[in-house]
Amino acid sequence: MCLGGGCVGRERVRRLELTVTADNVGARVDTLLRKHLQLSGTVIRRMKWLEDGILVDGVRVNTRFVPRLGQVLSVRLSDPERLSGVVPAPGELDIVYEDEDIIVLNKAAGVSVHPGPGHYDDTLGNFLVHYYEKTGQQADFHPVHRLDRGTSGLLVAAKHPHGQERLKQQLHTPDFCRVYLAVCEGIPQPQAGVVDAPLGPMEGSLMAQRVRPDGKPARTHYQTIRTVGGSSLLRLELDTGRTHQIRVHMAHIGHPLVGDFLYGTEDHSLIARTALHSYILRFCHPVTGREMEFVQDLPQDMERLLRD
Repeated sequence: MCLGGGCVGRERVRRLELTVTADNVGARVDTLLRKHLQLSGTVIRRMKWLEDGILVDGVRVNTRFVPRLGQVLSVRLSDPERLSGVVPAPGELDIVYEDEDIIVLNKAAGVSVHPGPGHYDDTLGNFLVHYYEKTGQQADFHPVHRLDRGTSGLLVAAKHPHGQERLKQQLHTPDFCRVYLAVCEGIPQPQAGVVDAPLGPMEGSLMAQRVRPDGKPARTHYQTIRTVGGSSLLRLELDTGRTHQIRVHMAHIGHPLVGDFLYGTEDHSLIARTALHSYILRFCHPVTGREMEFVQDLPQDMERLLRD
């Protein structure tokens, strides 16, 4: 398999290439795309209608075509138009890593990931689409996971549907690991453990969650790293990824996160947001399969909470 790119006008287009060898000669295009390039039926159906969607030696073919030994099968991964509907808007991006398939960001606290009510053009999605336009990339906003608006730290997004599908398949498996740092009120006892408590919506609230017997399974591992005064720095790892999971679980055991306006006590004299940070992000690259790990140290506003 070869990784390739091309240009349409001034925009860079992402393509994958596969040279037919003795091992896969005689197979149809659709088999090669699924088995050797790991493309889903959804992605294949989207690309086969495009003039340059599926090519063999530069010539358009249908998915029933059988390439000969030595011929090069090429498939477009980039959508020819942005279908997300996200409006491009300039904004600051802290790019930790980028290639033709993914982008890893250090999200600032206070920035929403997805556009929504009240945040139409000031989210990470808007900033990314603007960045792709500015840098001439035929890419769209394809989120893989989310962080709450007040949470800082690492987040990965794909640039095309194939990358998004492959990364989402890893969610809630050992291949996709998220480790967080948080500052909580008090000192948990025991200082390391697992909170295994199902979560569901809180009655009368459009946003809040609570522990409830009929909720969805949720499990959070926590470890106390150090304590300062009446607060503790925690390392947390999720087995599941429920809305507000860390925040609800820590409040449930009597140690809400510092600054949490929803489940604890908001105090802007201490910190202007919930003290939660996406610290480590590990996953397998959606195209190459290579394991990737990124680490983003604690931001200054959380560090200040831990000074003696």
